Amino acid sequence: MDTSNNNATANVGNGKTGYTLIDGKATAAKIKEEIRQEVEQLVAQGRKRPHLAAILVGHDGGSETYVKNKVLSCEACGFKSSLIRYEDNVTEDELLAKVREMNEDADIDGFIVQMPLPKHIDEQKVIETIDYRKDVDGFHPINVGRMAIGLPCFISATPLGIITLIQRYGIETSGKKCVVLGRSNIVGKPMAQLMLQKQYGDATVTVCHSRSKTLKEECRNADIIVAAIGRPDFVTAEMVKEGAVVIDVGTTRVADETRKGGFRLNGDVKFDEVADKCSYITPVPGGVGPMTICSLMKNTLEAYKRK
Repeated sequence: MDTSNNNATANVGNGKTGYTLIDGKATAAKIKEEIRQEVEQLVAQGRKRPHLAAILVGHDGGSETYVKNKVLSCEACGFKSSLIRYEDNVTEDELLAKVREMNEDADIDGFIVQMPLPKHIDEQKVIETIDYRKDVDGFHPINVGRMAIGLPCFISATPLGIITLIQRYGIETSGKKCVVLGRSNIVGKPMAQLMLQKQYGDATVTVCHSRSKTLKEECRNADIIVAAIGRPDFVTAEMVKEGAVVIDVGTTRVADETRKGGFRLNGDVKFDEVADKCSYITPVPGGVGPMTICSLMKNTLEAYKRK
C-alpha cells in the first residue's frame, strides 16, 4: 500500500477514529514527478519528448482554465505541448480537417479536442474522426469498447484518475458493493465498467441515476459511492453508511460572494455532514479534479511509448 499521501486524516468527535482525506492534488503532483523522471531518462537515451496537443474552440471560462492547467501539467511532466485555437464561428469542416491533419502529424503523440463545442458542430463526429491511437481523452468508440471488455486502451481521464486514487490509497474494492451515481459516457458508465472488472475494482456495481426509485437505499448499502450526478450537495449523511468510501466527482459552480471570482466549486456530496461517517473521502476542490489532468498525462506517455 502506498501511504505517502495518507497524511490528511481528520479526527472527529463522538469517539470515532476519523476519516482519511484523499488528497488528489498531492497524489497528482507525485505522479507527474514520476512521469517527468521517466521522460528525462527517455530523452537522455536520444528519444524525442512526448507531445500533447489541444484544440480549443471559443472562450468558455471553464474550458480556458482546464486547457491552461493541461499546458502547465505538460511543463511539469517534461512534455512538449501545443494549443490550437479557433473562434466560436469555426466551421465543422474546418475543425475536422485540423483533426485529420493532427492524426497524420508524426510529432504529436496524443491530442484532445476540448469539449463542449459550439452547437453547430457535431461533437460525436469530431470524436470519431480522432485517430483512436492518439485519443488520450479515451472518448473514441474503439477505446470505449476495448475498455468495456478489458483490453488495453486509453481510459477516459476522470475514471482513470479515480481508480488511480483508490489504488494509491490501498482501498479494498474486491467484493465490495459500489454505487455509481450518474450514467454519463465520460464518468458514470466507464466508472461502473472499471469497478466491475477484475483488474481494477472487482466489485459488485450498481448504477443509479435521476430515475432510480431506490437510489437512497442503494447508497445506504454501499461500501463505495462514486457521486457523479452533477447536483450540488446531493449526497447527504442519511445516504451514507458508517465506514463508507465516498468519491465526489461533482464540480458545480455555485455563487459565493466571499470568493474572489464570485463563485466556488461545489461537489455532489454534502462534505461537512458526510465526512464524519466515512473511512475515506475526496474533497472538492483538490480531490478528483487534479487526477483528471494527471490521467491525461499518463495516457499521453502511454501513447508515446506505444509508438
